[in-house]
Amino acid sequence: MSSDSFDIEKIALLARLKLTDEEKTRLGRQFAGILEHIDRLNQLDTENVEPTSLVLPLQNVFREDVVKQTFEDGKYLPLAPRQDKEHYEVPQIL
Repeated sequence: MSSDSFDIEKIALLARLKLTDEEKTRLGRQFAGILEHIDRLNQLDTENVEPTSLVLPLQNVFREDVVKQTFEDGKYLPLAPRQDKEHYEVPQIL
């Protein structure tokens, strides 16, 4: 893919970058190199390669889900600034 197939100024605008002419030229060459590399990767035969989402064998390390009471019922309710019918009362948001 040639550097003519993309517009450096449009990319800079989308990225909210102000580039000098020298930076545009350098960035154009870098993009061209990246796109050439991608073209080479597209030429590889991946017919018999199994798709993967992770290359490392990872597994979840969740802790055991144990139900336990975090505080005694009614212990903290009296400390609230306002309460109603055994519930905390908070200011209306909407």
